[in-house]
Amino acid sequence: MNAAVPSLDGLTVVVAGAAGASGVACATLLTEYGATVVALGSHAGRLEAALGHLDRVDRRVCDLTDVLAVNAVATALSTDYPSVDGLIHLVGGWRGGNGITGQTDDDYDALHAHGLTTLRNTSRAFYAPLLASSTGRLAIVSSTAVDRPTAAVASYAAVKSAAETWTRAVAEGFRTDQQAGDDGAPVTAAATTLVVKALLDDALRAKHPERRFPGYTHVDELATAVAGLYAADAQSINGERIVLAG
Repeated sequence: MNAAVPSLDGLTVVVAGAAGASGVACATLLTEYGATVVALGSHAGRLEAALGHLDRVDRRVCDLTDVLAVNAVATALSTDYPSVDGLIHLVGGWRGGNGITGQTDDDYDALHAHGLTTLRNTSRAFYAPLLASSTGRLAIVSSTAVDRPTAAVASYAAVKSAAETWTRAVAEGFRTDQQAGDDGAPVTAAATTLVVKALLDDALRAKHPERRFPGYTHVDELATAVAGLYAADAQSINGERIVLAG
């Protein structure tokens, strides 16, 4: 663990899309620092298989593309916990195609639903609690493809770019709303984009021992970056784009 990260005892962090390797890494590290993690995913069995071994993880099934379902979870958490202090958005997926004309509607719709709609739903549902928290953090994972889009990944890069824009807008909302109620208190909420080329986990490395995975970011490194957001001054990371790719 990073000694610079303060204890997260008493904090509640929502991890959306928690059943994947990056969700497990983030939930593991955040609970090691003392946070309670609320793990959101679409399938109870996958959540149990991925996170059932961890203490301090509250697993909840939710279709994150359904705004009413997300709002219901947010309302329930407002009753079950004194605060919501983080939203780590790990929902997404990758789909490519054969050039511009090979970008299918089905692929685009899936990318849009999982990469952007889920972000819009969760960030709106948890906006007020994050703003009210003494250490509210929203983090998304984006891609270097936004900087160098190719025809083969046009849909993927477009959705990631939109997600980054939405996150910057949330950051501006945090900044504006906190200043509107300015009583000399510091800015406490921040929305940040973490940028990777691609994510790597131990299972993928074991499956392809011949590969070197240049520029990939291990999910444990991503988790360290997420936890590190709590060590940073909110104003210094609000609206920032932090590149983790090698």
